Amino acid sequence: MKINICLLIISFLLNACQNTVEKHTLAQPVLKEIPTPCQEGGEPNLFVSETGKVYLSYIEYQDDTTDVLMFTTLDNGKWSTPKTIASGSDWFVNWADFPSLVAYKDGGQSLATHWLQASAEGTFDYDVHIAQSLDAGQTWAPSFIPHTDGVAAEHGFVSMLPLSNDRIFATWLDGRNTKTEGQKQDGHGHGGAMTLRAATFDRQGKLHDEVELDDMVCDCCSTSAAITDKGVIVAYRNRTEDEIRDIYVIRQDNGKWSEPHLVFNDNWHIAGCPVNGASIGANGKDVAIVWFSAPDDQPQVKVAFSHDSGTNFSPPVRIDNGKPLGRVDVVLLSDNEVLVSWMEATEKGAVIKAAKVDSKGKTGEDFVIAASKDSRQSGFPRMVKSGNQIVFAWTAVDSLTTVKTSLMDF
Repeated sequence: MKINICLLIISFLLNACQNTVEKHTLAQPVLKEIPTPCQEGGEPNLFVSETGKVYLSYIEYQDDTTDVLMFTTLDNGKWSTPKTIASGSDWFVNWADFPSLVAYKDGGQSLATHWLQASAEGTFDYDVHIAQSLDAGQTWAPSFIPHTDGVAAEHGFVSMLPLSNDRIFATWLDGRNTKTEGQKQDGHGHGGAMTLRAATFDRQGKLHDEVELDDMVCDCCSTSAAITDKGVIVAYRNRTEDEIRDIYVIRQDNGKWSEPHLVFNDNWHIAGCPVNGASIGANGKDVAIVWFSAPDDQPQVKVAFSHDSGTNFSPPVRIDNGKPLGRVDVVLLSDNEVLVSWMEATEKGAVIKAAKVDSKGKTGEDFVIAASKDSRQSGFPRMVKSGNQIVFAWTAVDSLTTVKTSLMDF
């Protein structure tokens, strides 16, 4: 009997050791770096069209005064010759609030892009500018401004989504109420509250469906938007009178907007903006959201799922390694599995990491996409899914700041 017990113990220990070894020696996903045409620049963003074409937009730093917004497409595993969209010497170029580009649902013939441009002498007085191309990016029409307030204030953190072959949805943080006269202003020149607003526009630049979605939100955290079977869903960081800044969503249900809805009660009390928003993805009724929070000075990255178009979310799963910087992104791999990316602090700076998470809370082995820096200059890494590949993009900060990308099969 004693011999049998000993054999059982030895067998258990051997299996435990073997499982531990297997867990730590799992093959890392193979990432193939794709050289980009960016010389010196940053602020990359990615978009994948309904046909699966991947677009990379970024800002090229032409000189000390001029910035150039450019885009390129991924063709047969290589980036195409880049095209210039616009340039300016009065742009607001920011590590966390960067341009985007989307394609209408017309096979990529019509494109829309946005950037931020100064509107007055104040540091945070700038407008959102949207320009469009009806010939696949060969030429661009003069830009227009989607917010009609005419107030010299902060406008930014834009998310755009194609709705059809003649409609684009846009949401942004709108500071028109922050310049309230007679109120004490903060360091951003804010008196009243930052708001969340949205509108749609057509290929002629005409605005439709202008609406205020929330009358008090966090001042400088990124927005994110996706489309469910019921309509658009927007994720953002809310702000209460007591300075609780947790992640909320607001969603359409057959054309009508819901009330703002708390995703999870982190109860993060912070008097200033953390400059760290959420990312949301959707497919039909299935929605996944990832965000950064730090209640009680405990930084963490969390993922939650919804299977009813964002009406309710599951309890979140924490996925970081203990020292996350946030700067998150998410893509849906299937109805029940997502890939999440975030930045994690290390002794040497930071790394960009990713991991698969399923809707039951099971987390796969995380892996490193690239080494990075923990500075603001390294920006927000982005990723998209096209077919059976994931495309990653990030700002590499070294002797020269530039944009790097890589591909991964899944």
